[in-house]
Amino acid sequence: MTRTDNHSDGGKPAVTVRGLVKHYGATKALDGVDLDVREGTVMGVLGPNGAGKTTLVRILSTLLTPDAGRALVAGYDVVRQPRQLRRTIGLTGQYASVDEKLPGWENLYLIGRLLDLPRKRARARADELLERFSLTEAARRPVHTYSGGMRRRLDLAASMIGHPAVLYLDEPTTGLDPRTRNEVWAEVQAMVGDGVTVLLTTQYMEEAEQLASELTVIDRGRVIAGGGIEELKAKVGGRTLRVRPLDPAELRPLARMLDELGITGLAATTVDTERGELLVPVLSDEQLTAVVGAVTARGITLASITTELPSLDEVFLSLTGHRASAPQDPRPADDREEAAV
Repeated sequence: MTRTDNHSDGGKPAVTVRGLVKHYGATKALDGVDLDVREGTVMGVLGPNGAGKTTLVRILSTLLTPDAGRALVAGYDVVRQPRQLRRTIGLTGQYASVDEKLPGWENLYLIGRLLDLPRKRARARADELLERFSLTEAARRPVHTYSGGMRRRLDLAASMIGHPAVLYLDEPTTGLDPRTRNEVWAEVQAMVGDGVTVLLTTQYMEEAEQLASELTVIDRGRVIAGGGIEELKAKVGGRTLRVRPLDPAELRPLARMLDELGITGLAATTVDTERGELLVPVLSDEQLTAVVGAVTARGITLASITTELPSLDEVFLSLTGHRASAPQDPRPADDREEAAV
């Protein structure tokens, strides 16, 4: 599965946020947030619990009013034009937003009617989305009989009833098993392929890598980093060269040699005896060439030599001071966030 990005870096913005501020009492949940999301792409918003992610989504979906700043979504001002804006967006949160006592079809039909679709069109739209999300066989069953993955797909279908131009996904796969998560990812990618713009908040680094074209990292209500995934990895951690001698006895002598030559700079080479390899931090192409040259000059036969960028989890750790983790708090995201900020 690969990321979907159908537009160039110069694409028209679907979401523009400038200086957004929101207080909860004396604490700022958002403290001057700036954000741009290009049409037809996925913007991943990362951050620890209480960072301000859900507050941002609630403002952009007109559920909260900002204390300062401005936000435009699909050309509409979130404060001045909320009614027009609501017809252009969809929202799927962490928890099911549908009525569990009603069948799946009736949930979708009801939402269509609430969006002022004519009865015939609302029925057709419900049928269409149930088929698209592989829920046709369960259409007449009460939602409480659905599996977690089926409920998630129904949530996504519900958010698509009004053909939204912009879709907010607030930690959409929290609590799902890996197989179901993959199914949800596939549906999101299909939506983006149809031209929908997605703003995704998540704490799953794999999810961000699979879906997002660009990332924005928020911590304590502020944007602390942003850009493409590979760009952030390069900025934060540089590259690591993994050198595996054919003879494990060469590990420590080779590490000493590299450190004595000063090739690795201030960061020492790490010896991983379990894997039989050296981890050499390299910050430039010249440094990489010097390491390879030194290994060759010593006449060491290598089993393998590879370079890699830091993982997205390591980037998150470097930026926020701790690793990302899936939220476990059973309360709705907005309640949890307001208590945490």
